[in-house]
Order: sequence, then C-alpha cells, then structure tokens
Amino acid sequence: MFDEYNNLIEEASRRIYAVAKRTDLDHAPQLSLRHKNNIWLKREDQQPVFSYKLRGAYNMIASLPEADRERGVITASAGNHAQGVAMATEGLKMKAIIVMPKTTPDIKVNSVKRMGADVILHGNTYDDAKDYAINMSKEKGMCYVPPYDHPLIIAGQATVGVELIEQHPSTPDIIFVPIGGGGLIAGIAAYTQANYPDIKIIGVEPDEAPCMHHAIEAGERVVLDKIGIFADGAAVKQAGEENYRITKELVDEILLVSIDEICASVKDIFEDTRSIPEPAGALALAGLKQYVAREGIEDQELVAIFSGANVNFDRLRHIAELTALGENQEALISIMIPERPGSFQHLCRDLGPRLITEFNYRYGDDKDAYVFAGVQLKQGVEEKNKLIEHLKEKNYNVVDLSNDDVAKMHIRHMVGGHAPQAGDEIIYRFEFPERSGALLHFLTEMGERWNISLFHYRNHGAAYGRVLMGFQVKENEKEEFQKFVDKLGIPYWDESDNPAYQTFLR
Repeated sequence: MFDEYNNLIEEASRRIYAVAKRTDLDHAPQLSLRHKNNIWLKREDQQPVFSYKLRGAYNMIASLPEADRERGVITASAGNHAQGVAMATEGLKMKAIIVMPKTTPDIKVNSVKRMGADVILHGNTYDDAKDYAINMSKEKGMCYVPPYDHPLIIAGQATVGVELIEQHPSTPDIIFVPIGGGGLIAGIAAYTQANYPDIKIIGVEPDEAPCMHHAIEAGERVVLDKIGIFADGAAVKQAGEENYRITKELVDEILLVSIDEICASVKDIFEDTRSIPEPAGALALAGLKQYVAREGIEDQELVAIFSGANVNFDRLRHIAELTALGENQEALISIMIPERPGSFQHLCRDLGPRLITEFNYRYGDDKDAYVFAGVQLKQGVEEKNKLIEHLKEKNYNVVDLSNDDVAKMHIRHMVGGHAPQAGDEIIYRFEFPERSGALLHFLTEMGERWNISLFHYRNHGAAYGRVLMGFQVKENEKEEFQKFVDKLGIPYWDESDNPAYQTFLR
C-alpha cells in the first residue's frame, strides 16, 4: 500500500546530506537505569538548524525542476520549518520568501534572515501566515513548500528512521515519535513497516493539541477548535492529509502527554546529554516514560526522537517551574488552618521533615486562614497522597492543586488576599498574542462596559501571553459579556469556579 515510499526514501537518503547531518543515536544511561530499559535518543538537535525539519525541506526543494527553482519558493512557518527552507535555499542559491506570524519570537525571525530568506510577518497565527503564503505563491508563480503534507517532505523526514535503525546495535523494539502535522511519524512508519514490521511505532502529541489522536479516533481528519501553544513546534489544528492516511494504517498507538510531563522530559534529556530540547523536542521521551509506567515493560530497546532544540532562553524559567510537578517531585496544596497564634507552627510540624518549596499566606478574616504551599516529594504521587491523607486525619481542609493550571500559572504568584468589595466578579483566563498593542486592542473592544477587578500576566517567552483577568459583570449583563469574549477570537477559559481562585482571591 505504501511501496511508493521505498523509492522516495532511497532517493532522499542520497540527496539530503548535501546540507543535513547524519545525527547521533545516543544511549541515555541515567534514563535507562531509572526506567529499567535501554533508552536511546535520536539527536536531531545536532542538525545545522537544530531540528529535523531541514531533511524534508531540502528533499522537496532539491527535487524541483529548474524552472521552479529559478522562480524561487515560498512557505509559512513559525520556526523550524522556516529555518529548514531558508538553509536549503541558501545552499541551492535560490530565492525564498517565508511568511511568519507576527507573534514569532525574534530569535527565529533573525535566524531565518541570517540565511538570506526574505521574511514577511503576517497575522497572529500559523494559519493566518499559511493562507497568506499560499495566495502569494499563486500570484507570484512560486512553489509553495508545505511543512509536512507532501510525499517528498515525508520521505525526507523518513531518513531519521533509516539512520537510527542502521545505528542501533541490535534492533529497536519501539520507536517513539513526536507528532505535529505528522510528517515525521508518517515517514518513519512508512520506512519501518515496509522493512522492519516487528518494530512498534508509537506517536506522541501534547494533550492540548491532539489533532492526529482525535483524527484516528474519529476515523477522519478533524480541525481542533482550540490548541495550546506550549509545545509550539507541535501545535497544529489539523493533521496533514497524506500524513493521516499513513499514520492510521501503520502507527500502533498515539499517546497524549501533559505540559508537566513535557517539562520533566526536558530536564531528563538535559541531564543525559547536556542539551536543552524545545518542548516539542521532548515530546517523544515524555510518551516513552508514560508508556513504560503504564505497561511495566523492562529490558527493551526503546528509541525516542529528540526532534529539536530551538528554545528561547527566557522560556527556561517557566519550564523549570513546571518540571518538579511533571516529575511528581513537588505538590501544590491549599491548606485551611485556624486563624490563631500557633497555627503555622502546628502545620509545619504536621507537614513533617519535608522541604517546603513555597509558602504563601495573607490574612483574610478572624476565623480561617488559607495557606498555598509547595512541598517537595521524594516518592512521587504515593507520597503526596499519603501526605494529604495524613493532613486530613489531623483535621486540615486540604485541596490538591498540583494539576490546576490556574494555580500553577497565576495563583502561586499572586496570593495576596480576598476582595469582598469586588461584587459580581467573574474570572477568565486568556492567551493573548505576544505582540505590542494586543492588550490595548482588548481594552478598546471592551470599552467602559465592565470594570477590571483582577489582572495577572507573566511572560513565558512564548508566542502567546497567559493572562488571568477578573471582571465585575452583573447577572443581566453576562450574556452580553459572553458575546464580547467570543467576538475577540482568542483562546479563553471561564475560571470563575476554579478552586484556587475561590480559596485565595474570591
């Protein structure tokens, strides 16, 4: 069914090394010891553009007829594919126009410009940039180079699988592959299942952008209403058509991993390689760890694709904050104690000889005090559950906030007391485009209809800023407010019933 890919992959293997590198397959000793399997990392961070995307881009561009090369190529990308196209066209001495969203970090824009490509900033999302680029390609008669949905792109990415199987001292039992649009997993699956059908191929997606997972479940490609952008290299609303066709037939399973699991895997890769993956680059390892824990397998040969390392330095702070939670080495808990002298002392004693990573409190009333605490764990979830049960036995009212996004992103940084005077308050969480004027646009649209009663924003070095806002909205105005929010066209979540907000800020 997929025999046509054998010839395409063979041709790609002869072609791409004019610019791409044959990257290492490194054994990960610490991961292997901890998870009782032989774990290997395929090091695509070693490519000249720090990502596997160069393989597919060069393979397609170098295959173009001479007339198309003379006209040049155009593409849309927020990062890694853009750099792959820029480097490919630089090596082939071709013109390239790359449309990038206005929200693209400067580090990626400047990298593309350094390789001689013309950059156009358009729109706030990848989809905006893509539509603009496709229309421009038709107007100018330039070939559009898609990031994943094309047989030549897929064949180029497949060379990752060709290499790792040649490099492995025996034969892998399972290969874990990150999924965005599906080019990499389609290529690796097409190659391995044609030549090594006993190797399992397992895909890994962020649980906030599960386009391929949901497509397989639905039996057809789906368009996600919303996607999270933490793992921006895999934040895709719809899987590629050809990629879906291959994946549904040849891939054994698709796992979904959380932001916390991704952050923990970033740290794992750093500790074994001293390289720092971007969040999407650590997806495969996060899936590997989840699978090993679920299945209880031991002594198998497991490969995770370390797919890229284009991470902004200022994102590392946020990743580090979430790593301990992802490894279950920290618990975030809300604890209610009596508002009287000596209560803190009793609580510290009852918490036992544990390291307190965070302790936030502010006086609220004469009866009860609510403490927001971070507690270091040495034995993971089991220890956390025992601690919570122990505190409940001591008559504390305890709520586990370790998996609460509002608590992790916002509340832990702004515990400062209640606002009983803020009547009719509702709380919304937004993802604003990280560009100048975004907040002003929001406020202009809102006008003077509702008072803002709470505001918290932190920069995480991403294309979108995470904002928590409170509004005073009367009951008879809620329908109008909802229409206003829907009209904005940005991701939002109603957090008015969030337990962390209710406990510490309501």
